[in-house]
Amino acid sequence: MKESAITVIGGGTMGREIAFVAAMSGFQTYLVDIEERFLDNAREQLTTSTTRMTERQRVSQEAVEAGFQNLTFTIDRDTAVKNSSFVIEAIIEDLGTKQQLFAELDKIAAPETILASNSSSIVSSKLADGLKHPERVCNVHFFNPVLQMTLVEVVGGEHTAQTTVDRAMELAKALGKTPVHIEKEIFGFIVNRILMAIVGEALHLYEEGYASIEDIDTAIKEGLSHPMGPFTLMDLVGVDINLGIQQLAAQERNDHLVPDVSPTLSKLVEQGKLGRKTGTGFYNYNK
Repeated sequence: MKESAITVIGGGTMGREIAFVAAMSGFQTYLVDIEERFLDNAREQLTTSTTRMTERQRVSQEAVEAGFQNLTFTIDRDTAVKNSSFVIEAIIEDLGTKQQLFAELDKIAAPETILASNSSSIVSSKLADGLKHPERVCNVHFFNPVLQMTLVEVVGGEHTAQTTVDRAMELAKALGKTPVHIEKEIFGFIVNRILMAIVGEALHLYEEGYASIEDIDTAIKEGLSHPMGPFTLMDLVGVDINLGIQQLAAQERNDHLVPDVSPTLSKLVEQGKLGRKTGTGFYNYNK
């Protein structure tokens, strides 16, 4: 089925780009946040990003204009949700905040409306517990930057109806993405679990004095043909984000992948060295 309209809740980096991809794909789309200033920032950032993409001929000006025509920026969450058949949550990675949001959405949305979370660290069973319609809850995990990355991970739990998974897969394809289906819930899904293993071992090798940051990055780039090494990637994503992921992972029990929280990440965050966004992290970008 073609979704009637899509609501994305959360106007941050991920949310605004998910919404714009949906709008460019021809869907009536609502981008929801709690204050107008957050929506103003989302609009400004999208204008900057799409201008850069048109200049580099990655997308046509006509597609961008259609995207903005199909996209409504609003603080009226309830009306947007009632008008939509598919809702994607992209707010902060805090379990309590997400649980409260999903409890509210479950009461507002029509029974057939899908409620999806973009999170890869909080599985949807933790959000569906206690809801009247848990069968319509799943994870639909996009990758940053959403405007360029094509992969989407679709994950349902034991509570999720097959029709929910099918519609999520269909929507991802309609957005021009390549969906993969994770058949059982697991922390981090596919990509981030493999990435956590690489990052965790890179930090271990550095912290135990086996190799320098620069040499580890070079080895991964040249030996595995990765576009960047793990330390450069952590600086790009944000050192604080990586620390947060490790702290969330540490709460998981009986997971062979879970590493100890890195003292190096903790120290950098304490010093305010969060990567590219602050000018310094594992590398200095102020030179």
